[in-house]
Amino acid sequence: MSDALAVGDVVATGRFPIDRDALVRYAGASGDFNPIHYRDDVAQSVGLPGVLAHGMLTMGLAVQPVVNRFGSARIRDYQVRFTRPVPVPPEGEVVLEVEAKVARIDEEQGTARVDLTVRVDDATVLGRAQVVVALESR
Repeated sequence: MSDALAVGDVVATGRFPIDRDALVRYAGASGDFNPIHYRDDVAQSVGLPGVLAHGMLTMGLAVQPVVNRFGSARIRDYQVRFTRPVPVPPEGEVVLEVEAKVARIDEEQGTARVDLTVRVDDATVLGRAQVVVALESR
């Protein structure tokens, strides 16, 4: 599959609700049972606003629209900086919103760098979120 990509193209978007049940499921799958992810009292005792989503859960959800668009075999690199915690309320959910935009194309390497804007409630929660994808499947 060949993509005609240009710098500035929005190549994928996504919206991912995160609630306390999702945190329990992720903790079970990942083995990360740090109580800041399920106990408000512990989270607050260390200066946090309340229970937080796991950073790796947030990171994994953020890349999903790019994986859906290009396929996992075309992902060459993925990195982020965790810039803001994602508090999850006891009731209801927060929504992780993702926009993936082509930032650079490297014809010589056969790759494109896709920058992710990842927000919750209009606040950026991941910084320098970048995915390098192969321009064509191999």
